[in-house]
Amino acid sequence: MLKRTFMAVSTAALLSGLGVPVFAETPFDGPTTGPAAAEGKSIVVVAGDLKNGGILGVTNGVKEAVEAIGWELRILDGAGSIQGRTAAIGQAMALRPDGIIINGFDAVEQQAALEGVVSASIPMVAWHSGPKIGCDAPGGIFANVSTDAMTVSEVAAKWAMEEGGSNVGAVIFTDSTYQIAIDKADRIKETIEAMGGTVLEYVDTPIADTSSRMGPLTTSLLQKYGDQWTHALAINDLYFDFMGPALASAGIKSADGPQAGSAGDGSEAAFQRIRSGNYQAITVAEPLNLQGWQLVDELNRAIQGEACSGYVTTPALVTKDGLEKLGESNQFDPDSPYRQAYQAIWGN
Repeated sequence: MLKRTFMAVSTAALLSGLGVPVFAETPFDGPTTGPAAAEGKSIVVVAGDLKNGGILGVTNGVKEAVEAIGWELRILDGAGSIQGRTAAIGQAMALRPDGIIINGFDAVEQQAALEGVVSASIPMVAWHSGPKIGCDAPGGIFANVSTDAMTVSEVAAKWAMEEGGSNVGAVIFTDSTYQIAIDKADRIKETIEAMGGTVLEYVDTPIADTSSRMGPLTTSLLQKYGDQWTHALAINDLYFDFMGPALASAGIKSADGPQAGSAGDGSEAAFQRIRSGNYQAITVAEPLNLQGWQLVDELNRAIQGEACSGYVTTPALVTKDGLEKLGESNQFDPDSPYRQAYQAIWGN
Protein backbone atom coordinates (compact mmCIF):
# COMPACT_ATOMS: atom_id res chain seq x y z
CA MET A 1 0.00 0.00 0.00
CA LEU A 2 1.28 3.43 -0.92
CA LYS A 3 1.05 6.11 1.73
CA ARG A 4 2.67 9.50 2.02
CA THR A 5 1.81 12.11 4.63
CA PHE A 6 3.33 15.17 6.24
CA MET A 7 4.29 13.38 9.43
CA ALA A 8 7.95 13.26 8.40
CA VAL A 9 8.05 16.99 7.60
CA SER A 10 9.02 19.28 10.47
CA THR A 11 6.67 22.02 11.62
CA ALA A 12 9.43 24.56 10.98
CA ALA A 13 9.65 23.49 7.35
CA LEU A 14 5.89 23.63 6.97
CA LEU A 15 5.67 27.14 8.32
CA SER A 16 8.50 28.73 6.35
CA GLY A 17 7.21 30.71 3.38
CA LEU A 18 6.28 28.26 0.66
CA GLY A 19 5.92 25.60 3.27
CA VAL A 20 5.99 22.34 1.37
CA PRO A 21 8.22 20.57 -1.13
CA VAL A 22 5.28 19.48 -3.28
CA PHE A 23 5.03 22.94 -4.89
CA ALA A 24 8.37 22.22 -6.54
CA GLU A 25 8.67 19.74 -9.39
CA THR A 26 8.56 16.28 -7.89
CA PRO A 27 8.18 12.68 -9.05
CA PHE A 28 4.72 11.14 -8.83
CA ASP A 29 4.54 9.07 -5.64
CA GLY A 30 1.35 7.20 -6.53
CA PRO A 31 0.72 3.84 -8.18
CA THR A 32 2.70 2.73 -11.22
CA THR A 33 0.87 -0.52 -11.95
CA GLY A 34 -2.76 -1.50 -12.30
CA PRO A 35 -5.34 -2.71 -14.80
CA ALA A 36 -5.62 -1.22 -18.26
CA ALA A 37 -8.68 0.91 -18.92
CA ALA A 38 -11.97 -0.96 -19.03
CA GLU A 39 -13.68 -0.08 -22.29
CA GLY A 40 -17.02 1.62 -22.83
CA LYS A 41 -17.90 2.36 -19.22
CA SER A 42 -20.37 4.94 -17.95
CA ILE A 43 -20.04 6.41 -14.47
CA VAL A 44 -21.85 8.92 -12.27
CA VAL A 45 -20.47 11.47 -9.81
CA VAL A 46 -22.86 12.20 -6.94
CA ALA A 47 -21.59 15.52 -5.57
CA GLY A 48 -22.53 16.56 -2.05
CA ASP A 49 -22.69 20.24 -2.98
CA LEU A 50 -21.02 21.77 -6.02
CA LYS A 51 -20.91 25.14 -4.25
CA ASN A 52 -18.17 23.62 -2.09
CA GLY A 53 -14.81 24.44 -3.70
CA GLY A 54 -13.24 21.14 -2.70
CA ILE A 55 -16.05 19.06 -4.18
CA LEU A 56 -16.00 21.17 -7.34
CA GLY A 57 -12.24 20.82 -7.69
CA VAL A 58 -12.42 17.03 -7.37
CA THR A 59 -15.29 16.90 -9.87
CA ASN A 60 -13.22 18.86 -12.38
CA GLY A 61 -10.38 16.37 -11.92
CA VAL A 62 -12.79 13.49 -12.53
CA LYS A 63 -13.99 15.15 -15.74
CA GLU A 64 -10.41 15.45 -16.97
CA ALA A 65 -9.58 11.84 -16.10
CA VAL A 66 -12.78 10.42 -17.61
CA GLU A 67 -11.98 12.12 -20.89
CA ALA A 68 -8.50 10.57 -20.79
CA ILE A 69 -9.73 7.05 -20.00
CA GLY A 70 -12.52 7.22 -22.59
CA TRP A 71 -15.62 6.78 -20.44
CA GLU A 72 -18.95 8.57 -20.26
CA LEU A 73 -19.77 10.75 -17.25
CA ARG A 74 -22.88 12.18 -15.59
CA ILE A 75 -22.69 14.60 -12.66
CA LEU A 76 -25.52 14.91 -10.13
CA ASP A 77 -25.57 17.62 -7.46
CA GLY A 78 -26.96 16.95 -3.98
CA ALA A 79 -27.08 20.75 -3.55
CA GLY A 80 -26.01 20.74 0.09
CA SER A 81 -28.93 18.91 1.71
CA ILE A 82 -29.40 15.39 3.03
CA GLN A 83 -32.59 15.01 1.00
CA GLY A 84 -30.85 16.29 -2.12
CA ARG A 85 -28.04 13.77 -1.75
CA THR A 86 -30.49 10.91 -1.19
CA ALA A 87 -32.38 11.91 -4.32
CA ALA A 88 -29.16 12.18 -6.32
CA ILE A 89 -28.12 8.65 -5.33
CA GLY A 90 -31.53 7.41 -6.47
CA GLN A 91 -31.12 9.21 -9.79
CA ALA A 92 -27.65 7.72 -10.18
CA MET A 93 -28.94 4.19 -9.68
CA ALA A 94 -31.70 4.78 -12.22
CA LEU A 95 -29.02 5.49 -14.82
CA ARG A 96 -27.62 1.96 -14.30
CA PRO A 97 -23.99 3.10 -14.40
CA ASP A 98 -20.92 0.89 -14.28
CA GLY A 99 -19.68 2.79 -11.24
CA ILE A 100 -20.52 5.64 -8.87
CA ILE A 101 -18.28 8.25 -7.25
CA ILE A 102 -19.55 9.56 -3.90
CA ASN A 103 -18.09 13.05 -3.75
CA GLY A 104 -17.90 14.92 -0.47
CA PHE A 105 -20.49 13.58 1.95
CA ASP A 106 -20.68 11.12 4.82
CA ALA A 107 -21.45 7.51 3.96
CA VAL A 108 -23.16 7.06 7.34
CA GLU A 109 -25.60 9.85 6.50
CA GLN A 110 -26.66 7.99 3.35
CA GLN A 111 -26.35 4.44 4.69
CA ALA A 112 -29.75 3.25 3.46
CA ALA A 113 -29.28 4.70 -0.02
CA LEU A 114 -25.77 3.27 -0.33
CA GLU A 115 -27.00 -0.16 0.73
CA GLY A 116 -29.17 -0.02 -2.37
CA VAL A 117 -26.09 0.67 -4.50
CA VAL A 118 -24.27 -2.28 -2.93
CA SER A 119 -27.29 -4.54 -3.47
CA ALA A 120 -27.29 -3.53 -7.14
CA SER A 121 -23.60 -4.57 -7.35
CA ILE A 122 -22.52 -1.14 -8.58
CA PRO A 123 -18.91 -0.41 -7.60
CA MET A 124 -18.43 2.75 -5.52
CA VAL A 125 -15.45 4.92 -4.70
CA ALA A 126 -15.57 8.11 -2.66
CA TRP A 127 -13.90 11.37 -1.74
CA HIS A 128 -14.17 12.29 1.95
CA SER A 129 -16.90 9.76 2.77
CA GLY A 130 -15.76 9.28 6.37
CA PRO A 131 -12.84 9.02 8.79
CA LYS A 132 -11.40 5.80 7.33
CA ILE A 133 -9.35 6.58 4.25
CA GLY A 134 -7.97 4.16 1.71
CA CYS A 135 -9.26 0.70 0.82
CA ASP A 136 -12.48 -0.98 1.98
CA ALA A 137 -14.11 2.04 3.60
CA PRO A 138 -17.46 1.65 5.42
CA GLY A 139 -20.66 1.70 3.41
CA GLY A 140 -19.51 -0.66 0.69
CA ILE A 141 -17.02 1.88 -0.65
CA PHE A 142 -14.08 0.33 -2.48
CA ALA A 143 -11.74 3.26 -1.78
CA ASN A 144 -12.15 6.52 0.13
CA VAL A 145 -9.77 9.06 -1.39
CA SER A 146 -8.39 11.77 0.88
CA THR A 147 -5.30 13.19 2.46
CA ASP A 148 -4.74 12.23 6.11
CA ALA A 149 -7.40 14.44 7.70
CA MET A 150 -5.79 14.35 11.13
CA THR A 151 -2.50 15.56 9.69
CA VAL A 152 -4.34 18.37 7.91
CA SER A 153 -5.95 19.40 11.20
CA GLU A 154 -2.67 19.32 13.09
CA VAL A 155 -0.94 21.46 10.45
CA ALA A 156 -3.67 24.12 10.69
CA ALA A 157 -3.55 24.13 14.50
CA LYS A 158 0.25 24.27 14.62
CA TRP A 159 0.22 27.19 12.19
CA ALA A 160 -2.08 29.09 14.58
CA MET A 161 0.20 28.39 17.53
CA GLU A 162 3.31 29.37 15.59
CA GLU A 163 1.63 32.55 14.33
CA GLY A 164 0.02 33.56 17.61
CA GLY A 165 2.37 32.21 20.26
CA SER A 166 1.07 31.76 23.79
CA ASN A 167 -1.79 34.24 23.34
CA VAL A 168 -3.85 32.17 20.89
CA GLY A 169 -7.59 32.36 21.49
CA ALA A 170 -9.22 30.22 18.82
CA VAL A 171 -12.77 29.69 17.64
CA ILE A 172 -13.24 26.44 15.73
CA PHE A 173 -15.97 26.02 13.11
CA THR A 174 -17.24 22.56 12.20
CA ASP A 175 -20.33 20.73 10.93
CA SER A 176 -21.65 17.75 12.91
CA THR A 177 -23.47 16.50 9.82
CA TYR A 178 -20.16 14.90 8.88
CA GLN A 179 -18.22 12.59 11.19
CA ILE A 180 -14.95 13.54 9.50
CA ALA A 181 -15.68 17.22 10.25
CA ILE A 182 -16.18 16.41 13.94
CA ASP A 183 -12.95 14.41 14.02
CA LYS A 184 -11.00 17.20 12.31
CA ALA A 185 -12.32 19.86 14.68
CA ASP A 186 -11.59 17.66 17.70
CA ARG A 187 -7.99 17.21 16.54
CA ILE A 188 -7.59 20.97 16.01
CA LYS A 189 -8.86 21.56 19.55
CA GLU A 190 -6.63 18.88 21.06
CA THR A 191 -3.54 20.20 19.27
CA ILE A 192 -4.08 23.83 20.26
CA GLU A 193 -4.72 22.96 23.89
CA ALA A 194 -1.76 20.57 24.03
CA MET A 195 0.49 23.39 22.77
CA GLY A 196 -0.79 25.85 25.39
CA GLY A 197 -3.37 27.76 23.38
CA THR A 198 -6.98 28.45 24.32
CA VAL A 199 -10.08 27.33 22.44
CA LEU A 200 -12.67 30.00 23.16
CA GLU A 201 -15.55 28.26 21.44
CA TYR A 202 -16.37 25.23 19.33
CA VAL A 203 -19.04 26.30 16.82
CA ASP A 204 -21.18 23.68 15.10
CA THR A 205 -22.83 25.23 12.04
CA PRO A 206 -23.72 23.52 8.75
CA ILE A 207 -21.41 24.12 5.80
CA ALA A 208 -24.48 24.37 3.58
CA ASP A 209 -25.77 27.34 5.61
CA THR A 210 -22.58 29.38 5.82
CA SER A 211 -23.92 32.11 3.54
CA SER A 212 -26.70 32.96 5.99
CA ARG A 213 -25.09 32.02 9.31
CA MET A 214 -21.48 33.20 9.23
CA GLY A 215 -22.25 36.92 9.20
CA PRO A 216 -24.38 36.93 12.37
CA LEU A 217 -22.09 34.36 14.03
CA THR A 218 -19.03 36.50 13.38
CA THR A 219 -20.72 39.60 14.80
CA SER A 220 -21.84 37.67 17.88
CA LEU A 221 -18.38 36.19 18.48
CA LEU A 222 -16.76 39.62 18.18
CA GLN A 223 -19.13 41.02 20.78
CA LYS A 224 -18.56 38.05 23.08
CA TYR A 225 -14.77 37.74 22.92
CA GLY A 226 -13.38 40.98 21.50
CA ASP A 227 -9.57 40.97 21.30
CA GLN A 228 -9.41 37.56 22.97
CA TRP A 229 -10.44 36.08 19.63
CA THR A 230 -7.12 35.85 17.78
CA HIS A 231 -7.66 32.95 15.36
CA ALA A 232 -10.56 31.42 13.45
CA LEU A 233 -10.01 27.82 12.43
CA ALA A 234 -12.44 25.89 10.25
CA ILE A 235 -12.70 22.43 8.78
CA ASN A 236 -13.40 23.91 5.33
CA ASP A 237 -12.60 27.12 3.45
CA LEU A 238 -16.28 27.78 2.77
CA TYR A 239 -16.77 29.24 6.25
CA PHE A 240 -14.44 32.09 5.36
CA ASP A 241 -16.31 32.97 2.18
CA PHE A 242 -18.71 34.83 4.46
CA MET A 243 -16.72 35.80 7.56
CA GLY A 244 -14.68 38.59 5.96
CA PRO A 245 -17.62 40.84 5.04
CA ALA A 246 -18.86 40.78 8.65
CA LEU A 247 -15.42 41.76 9.94
CA ALA A 248 -15.18 44.53 7.36
CA SER A 249 -18.62 45.82 8.36
CA ALA A 250 -17.39 46.01 11.95
CA GLY A 251 -14.48 48.17 10.80
CA ILE A 252 -11.89 45.47 11.45
CA LYS A 253 -9.10 45.17 8.90
CA SER A 254 -7.85 41.75 7.85
CA ALA A 255 -4.50 42.20 9.59
CA ASP A 256 -6.13 43.34 12.83
CA GLY A 257 -8.91 40.79 13.23
CA PRO A 258 -8.97 37.06 13.94
CA GLN A 259 -6.50 35.34 11.63
CA ALA A 260 -8.32 32.69 9.61
CA GLY A 261 -6.89 29.29 8.78
CA SER A 262 -8.66 26.34 7.20
CA ALA A 263 -7.98 22.63 7.59
CA GLY A 264 -9.07 21.95 4.00
CA ASP A 265 -9.58 21.91 1.15
CA GLY A 266 -7.82 24.68 -0.76
CA SER A 267 -10.63 26.27 -2.78
CA GLU A 268 -9.97 28.84 -5.50
CA ALA A 269 -11.72 31.50 -3.40
CA ALA A 270 -9.45 30.69 -0.45
CA PHE A 271 -6.35 31.05 -2.62
CA GLN A 272 -7.60 34.44 -3.79
CA ARG A 273 -8.21 35.61 -0.22
CA ILE A 274 -4.80 34.43 0.94
CA ARG A 275 -3.03 35.97 -2.04
CA SER A 276 -4.66 39.36 -1.47
CA GLY A 277 -4.47 39.29 2.35
CA ASN A 278 -8.25 39.44 2.51
CA TYR A 279 -9.48 37.82 5.75
CA GLN A 280 -7.76 34.44 5.32
CA ALA A 281 -4.13 33.70 6.13
CA ILE A 282 -3.68 30.01 5.25
CA THR A 283 -5.38 26.90 4.04
CA VAL A 284 -4.19 23.32 4.17
CA ALA A 285 -4.92 22.35 0.60
CA GLU A 286 -5.55 18.98 -0.95
CA PRO A 287 -4.46 18.14 -4.51
CA LEU A 288 -8.07 18.12 -5.71
CA ASN A 289 -7.43 17.59 -9.41
CA LEU A 290 -5.04 14.72 -8.71
CA GLN A 291 -7.60 13.17 -6.37
CA GLY A 292 -10.14 13.28 -9.22
CA TRP A 293 -7.76 11.23 -11.34
CA GLN A 294 -7.19 8.84 -8.45
CA LEU A 295 -10.94 8.31 -8.06
CA VAL A 296 -11.23 7.27 -11.70
CA ASP A 297 -8.24 4.94 -11.36
CA GLU A 298 -9.67 3.35 -8.21
CA LEU A 299 -13.04 2.91 -9.92
CA ASN A 300 -11.33 1.26 -12.89
CA ARG A 301 -9.74 -1.19 -10.45
CA ALA A 302 -13.07 -1.84 -8.72
CA ILE A 303 -14.92 -2.43 -11.97
CA GLN A 304 -12.35 -5.05 -12.98
CA GLY A 305 -12.14 -6.78 -9.61
CA GLU A 306 -8.58 -5.63 -8.94
CA ALA A 307 -7.16 -4.45 -5.61
CA CYS A 308 -7.41 -0.84 -4.43
CA SER A 309 -4.14 1.09 -4.86
CA GLY A 310 -4.09 2.36 -1.27
CA TYR A 311 -2.53 5.65 -2.35
CA VAL A 312 -2.86 8.56 0.11
CA THR A 313 -2.09 12.01 -1.28
CA THR A 314 -0.11 14.73 0.49
CA PRO A 315 -1.61 18.08 1.57
CA ALA A 316 0.11 21.46 1.40
CA LEU A 317 0.18 24.40 3.78
CA VAL A 318 -0.65 27.38 1.55
CA THR A 319 0.52 30.82 2.68
CA LYS A 320 0.72 34.22 1.01
CA ASP A 321 4.49 33.87 0.65
CA GLY A 322 4.03 30.46 -0.89
CA LEU A 323 1.50 31.73 -3.41
CA GLU A 324 3.87 34.49 -4.48
CA LYS A 325 6.39 31.77 -5.34
CA LEU A 326 3.72 29.66 -7.03
CA GLY A 327 2.66 32.37 -9.51
CA GLU A 328 -0.88 33.16 -10.61
CA SER A 329 -2.46 29.74 -10.07
CA ASN A 330 -5.32 29.54 -7.57
CA GLN A 331 -5.16 25.77 -7.23
CA PHE A 332 -2.78 23.40 -5.49
CA ASP A 333 -1.89 21.09 -8.36
CA PRO A 334 1.38 19.26 -7.66
CA ASP A 335 4.00 19.67 -10.36
CA SER A 336 4.29 15.93 -10.86
CA PRO A 337 3.49 13.82 -13.93
CA TYR A 338 0.42 12.18 -12.35
CA ARG A 339 -1.66 12.49 -15.52
CA GLN A 340 0.97 10.70 -17.57
CA ALA A 341 1.41 8.08 -14.84
CA TYR A 342 -2.28 7.19 -14.74
CA GLN A 343 -2.56 7.18 -18.53
CA ALA A 344 0.42 4.81 -18.68
CA ILE A 345 -1.40 2.44 -16.30
CA TRP A 346 -4.56 2.66 -18.39
CA GLY A 347 -2.67 2.05 -21.63
CA ASN A 348 -3.62 5.28 -23.37
